[in-house]
Amino acid sequence: MNLPSQLWFKWQRLKTALREAFGSREQSYETVHRMCPHCRGLIERNASICPLCGGAVKAPASRAGTGAPGRVLGGLIPVPSTATSALVAAIIALYGISWYLTQEAAAPGAAVSLGGIDGRVLIRLGAKFGPLMFAGEWWRLVTAIFLHAGLLHIGMNLWCLFDLGPTVESLFSTTKFIVIYLVTGILGFVLSLFWSPFGISIGASGAILGLIGALIGASFHHGSLGKDLRSQLWRWVIYIGVFGLFFSADNAAHLGGLISGLTLGYFVPEGEPTTRASENFWSALAIIAVVIIAGSFALMALQLNRPIG
Repeated sequence: MNLPSQLWFKWQRLKTALREAFGSREQSYETVHRMCPHCRGLIERNASICPLCGGAVKAPASRAGTGAPGRVLGGLIPVPSTATSALVAAIIALYGISWYLTQEAAAPGAAVSLGGIDGRVLIRLGAKFGPLMFAGEWWRLVTAIFLHAGLLHIGMNLWCLFDLGPTVESLFSTTKFIVIYLVTGILGFVLSLFWSPFGISIGASGAILGLIGALIGASFHHGSLGKDLRSQLWRWVIYIGVFGLFFSADNAAHLGGLISGLTLGYFVPEGEPTTRASENFWSALAIIAVVIIAGSFALMALQLNRPIG
């Protein structure tokens, strides 16, 4: 049976998400075809003119390698796409700065830290900390997403981000991915703030649960195939929850990210924006999100010389 091109494209895209969720090494459909933004017909991924309607088509977002999506560690995790790569780079850079400042703050003659970050350094660099936030430093809702307390913490979160980021970015589009990541990360820390206003909290796990929630929310639109993906994702949520109980993670931030991600995943349309107006809308939201992130780090930098002690 021949399906309409738009429905068939969605079917293939969801299969791609399922393959990535289950660790399949099969060739990704999206590296071969994509949808024309004008007539919604299927065209070759690198085409500049749609052969069906004659409309000009923008160059697709760059992907690692050609043909099949690149994978690292023997195929365990996929090479991230552009927006995911930027997030990973920012997280690693902040961790490096955190580690350096931890050594700087250490007492003379103290042993060099093997990866743990001083809590005072985390506060200085923008951790979620109620007393300072209620005093006006609301930018910490953003900067806290990029900070991590140690090698295990950042390692687990980067592994999840490497695996989930390209899937969500492919399913929704880069602009929507940026918005979903920031909004769920912020709302996770909002719930954390009211759950534990005097606790220090940092990490990307709230936003990562938001990405899982977005995939779960989207799966409700895909019948039995979505149900299969949903059961896999709920297992992931359970694993993270159990991990959080044993390692004193911020489960309130996890819950806030998951709930907000579920909501956005259910209501935000999948795929690239289909009209010029929706394309402009999501592009504007993504730009605003990037400005918020950059502005938050600028405000953090203005108080960076505050004494740690």
